[in-house]
Amino acid sequence: MFICSRVSYFISITSLEELDKLCKRKGKIDAKDLITVMRSLGTCPTYSEVDRHLQVHKIDKTGELDFSTFLTMMHRQMQQEDPKTEILEAMRMTDKHKKGYILASELRAKLTGLGEKLTDKEVDELFKEANVGPDGLIHYEEFTKMVTLPPVDY
Repeated sequence: MFICSRVSYFISITSLEELDKLCKRKGKIDAKDLITVMRSLGTCPTYSEVDRHLQVHKIDKTGELDFSTFLTMMHRQMQQEDPKTEILEAMRMTDKHKKGYILASELRAKLTGLGEKLTDKEVDELFKEANVGPDGLIHYEEFTKMVTLPPVDY
């Protein structure tokens, strides 16, 4: 649906340093692996967005890119992604009466039945974290703030 499976939309320096170590084997990332690497680091690029990144840097789909070029691509991808706006737009489209809330049962049906499907347990955990009340209503402005907070770092 509208939530990428990667919960964290914030990429830590540690993650990028780990990726840099992986690239040290040959110092390059294969262009064919770019979408996988970008998604594993928390972004949600489409195939056409990845193709556009490669075209901008004049890299063939069978080519390779260095770490510096990869960082530039990741930076651009992160700038164009805005999970709060995407989630709010999806919630507003679901709110046919424009009241500022949707039924938890309606959101559950979408999260477990569309796109990258969540399990009922995952939805229960999400609702618990976002403080969905017993009235079964999800006030989506507040809900969006809760689900897009950075994860707690202990």
